Amino acid sequence: MSTQGITFYNRYTGQMEQEKVLGEKSLRWVYGTTLGKVSLHVLIKRAFFSKILGAMKNTRGSAASLPNFVKEYNINMEEAEKTLEEFTSFNDFFYRKLKPGARPVCEGATVALPADGRHSGWQDASQMQGVFVKGQQFDLPALLGSEELAEKYKHGTVVLSRLCPVDYHRFHFVAEGTPEAAVRIPGPLASVSPYCLRHKLSWLWTNKRELTMLHTPHIGDVVHLAVGATGVGAIFQTYEPGKTIQKGDEQGYFAFGGSTIMTFFEPGRIQLADDILRHTADCTETFARQGDLLGTICG
Repeated sequence: MSTQGITFYNRYTGQMEQEKVLGEKSLRWVYGTTLGKVSLHVLIKRAFFSKILGAMKNTRGSAASLPNFVKEYNINMEEAEKTLEEFTSFNDFFYRKLKPGARPVCEGATVALPADGRHSGWQDASQMQGVFVKGQQFDLPALLGSEELAEKYKHGTVVLSRLCPVDYHRFHFVAEGTPEAAVRIPGPLASVSPYCLRHKLSWLWTNKRELTMLHTPHIGDVVHLAVGATGVGAIFQTYEPGKTIQKGDEQGYFAFGGSTIMTFFEPGRIQLADDILRHTADCTETFARQGDLLGTICG
């Protein structure tokens, strides 16, 4: 495994920054050593392992670690609805809600980012390669769990939004429309950190996933694909299928762990934001918050 650290472009500072990775030493050991890889296949990627982690993060005692966690990762508690003392467990904090207005949603003929995170994007899905490391390509039918959907979106626009454990972990709809019920695609729960995806990108299409189709009035059908990861024992969908939603409305949340949202658009419907396109071409993610600009509507 590469020993290269994780750097990303920060849209708000205009600078390249180094990611501070939760459990970095453990990730390097699990995905970069022979014994670590054995433990991955025997234990870590199994659903019961993530359920155990999740149960531990749901205990009242787990809240004791929050002050140090918030301080070490410089998390802005002014945005949260609750004070630090009001959280009853680590998970209660992890999928915390934010105050109204904490994540302004881009206006006009635009599409919004679905989550806080580090984003990569491709104007044409057939050009999805060089993700985290040169030479790796996507298996779109496996990722979407459907040959028909893969055919529909093979030249569409795609954004991969990677959420770190330190991020706000609720995810939102990118445009107004009417969502169908989520379709569950079973699988294991490996990490989706770049340390791991540099080694094996296919975790994205073998991990447990939930696919939601959003029918929109202006940009056709949009696919929201929530990808679970180690520690994410459940993906919670909070929206009501069949009920019209607005751009930026909450779709759901992840429990403890890193995770990923992928968003697929039909060909020719949107133009991706310049910074996401530019940095993705250099195998670099762009940090931006939920509700900020993902792209503009074509035509």
